[in-house]
Amino acid sequence: MFEIKTVLLFFITAIAEIIGCYLPYLWLTQGKSVWLLIPAGLSLMLFAWLLSLHPAAAGRVYAAYGGVYIFVAILWLWAIDGIKPSAWDLTGSLIALAGMAIIMFAPRNT
Repeated sequence: MFEIKTVLLFFITAIAEIIGCYLPYLWLTQGKSVWLLIPAGLSLMLFAWLLSLHPAAAGRVYAAYGGVYIFVAILWLWAIDGIKPSAWDLTGSLIALAGMAIIMFAPRNT
Protein backbone atom coordinates (compact mmCIF):
# COMPACT_ATOMS: atom_id res chain seq x y z
CA MET A 1 0.00 0.00 0.00
CA PHE A 2 2.91 2.36 0.74
CA GLU A 3 4.14 1.98 -2.83
CA ILE A 4 0.77 2.80 -4.40
CA LYS A 5 0.29 5.83 -2.14
CA THR A 6 3.79 7.07 -2.93
CA VAL A 7 3.38 6.76 -6.70
CA LEU A 8 -0.07 8.40 -6.69
CA LEU A 9 1.24 11.24 -4.55
CA PHE A 10 4.15 11.71 -6.96
CA PHE A 11 1.74 11.81 -9.92
CA ILE A 12 -0.47 14.45 -8.28
CA THR A 13 2.65 16.41 -7.32
CA ALA A 14 3.93 16.33 -10.90
CA ILE A 15 0.63 17.58 -12.27
CA ALA A 16 0.65 20.46 -9.78
CA GLU A 17 4.20 21.40 -10.77
CA ILE A 18 3.52 21.20 -14.50
CA ILE A 19 0.37 23.32 -14.21
CA GLY A 20 2.29 25.82 -12.11
CA CYS A 21 4.88 26.16 -14.85
CA TYR A 22 2.61 25.77 -17.88
CA LEU A 23 0.30 28.67 -17.03
CA PRO A 24 3.12 31.28 -16.93
CA TYR A 25 4.44 29.71 -20.15
CA LEU A 26 1.06 30.44 -21.77
CA TRP A 27 1.18 34.02 -20.51
CA LEU A 28 4.77 34.59 -21.66
CA THR A 29 4.66 32.86 -25.04
CA GLN A 30 1.05 33.00 -26.19
CA GLY A 31 -0.20 36.29 -24.81
CA LYS A 32 -2.70 34.70 -22.43
CA SER A 33 -4.01 36.64 -19.45
CA VAL A 34 -1.65 37.71 -16.69
CA TRP A 35 -4.31 36.38 -14.31
CA LEU A 36 -3.03 32.90 -15.08
CA LEU A 37 -0.18 33.68 -12.70
CA ILE A 38 -2.53 33.40 -9.71
CA PRO A 39 -3.55 29.76 -10.25
CA ALA A 40 0.04 29.07 -11.31
CA GLY A 41 1.33 30.33 -7.97
CA LEU A 42 -1.29 28.36 -6.08
CA SER A 43 -0.41 25.25 -8.04
CA LEU A 44 3.29 25.66 -7.21
CA MET A 45 2.45 26.09 -3.53
CA LEU A 46 0.42 22.88 -3.71
CA PHE A 47 3.38 21.20 -5.40
CA ALA A 48 5.75 22.16 -2.57
CA TRP A 49 3.27 21.06 0.09
CA LEU A 50 2.68 17.71 -1.62
CA LEU A 51 6.41 16.97 -1.69
CA SER A 52 6.50 17.54 2.07
CA LEU A 53 3.99 14.72 2.68
CA HIS A 54 6.49 11.93 1.98
CA PRO A 55 8.01 10.26 5.05
CA ALA A 56 11.37 9.57 3.36
CA ALA A 57 14.39 11.90 3.51
CA ALA A 58 13.88 14.99 1.39
CA GLY A 59 16.84 14.34 -0.93
CA ARG A 60 15.62 10.84 -1.68
CA VAL A 61 12.08 12.09 -2.32
CA TYR A 62 13.28 14.82 -4.69
CA ALA A 63 15.50 12.42 -6.62
CA ALA A 64 12.78 9.81 -6.99
CA TYR A 65 10.12 12.40 -7.82
CA GLY A 66 12.17 13.45 -10.83
CA GLY A 67 11.50 10.08 -12.46
CA VAL A 68 7.75 10.48 -12.11
CA TYR A 69 7.95 14.08 -13.31
CA ILE A 70 9.64 12.92 -16.52
CA PHE A 71 6.89 10.36 -17.15
CA VAL A 72 4.07 12.85 -16.44
CA ALA A 73 5.72 15.50 -18.64
CA ILE A 74 5.73 13.04 -21.54
CA LEU A 75 2.03 12.33 -20.91
CA TRP A 76 1.44 16.11 -20.85
CA LEU A 77 3.23 16.40 -24.18
CA TRP A 78 0.71 13.97 -25.62
CA ALA A 79 -2.50 14.98 -23.83
CA ILE A 80 -2.12 18.78 -23.70
CA ASP A 81 0.37 19.70 -26.40
CA GLY A 82 -1.05 17.13 -28.83
CA ILE A 83 2.36 15.70 -29.71
CA LYS A 84 2.58 11.94 -29.77
CA PRO A 85 5.61 10.73 -27.82
CA SER A 86 8.23 8.80 -29.74
CA ALA A 87 9.35 5.33 -28.77
CA TRP A 88 12.45 7.01 -27.32
CA ASP A 89 10.31 9.36 -25.21
CA LEU A 90 8.36 6.42 -23.83
CA THR A 91 11.46 4.29 -23.26
CA GLY A 92 13.24 7.09 -21.45
CA SER A 93 10.25 7.84 -19.24
CA LEU A 94 9.85 4.17 -18.34
CA ILE A 95 13.53 4.02 -17.41
CA ALA A 96 13.02 7.11 -15.24
CA LEU A 97 10.07 5.38 -13.52
CA ALA A 98 12.24 2.33 -12.89
CA GLY A 99 14.82 4.64 -11.32
CA MET A 100 12.16 6.13 -9.07
CA ALA A 101 11.08 2.67 -7.93
CA ILE A 102 14.65 1.65 -7.14
CA ILE A 103 15.31 4.84 -5.17
CA MET A 104 12.04 4.77 -3.20
CA PHE A 105 11.38 1.10 -2.64
CA ALA A 106 14.78 -0.56 -2.28
CA PRO A 107 15.31 -2.32 1.07
CA ARG A 108 17.18 -0.13 3.55
CA ASN A 109 18.78 -0.63 6.93
CA THR A 110 18.03 2.94 8.00
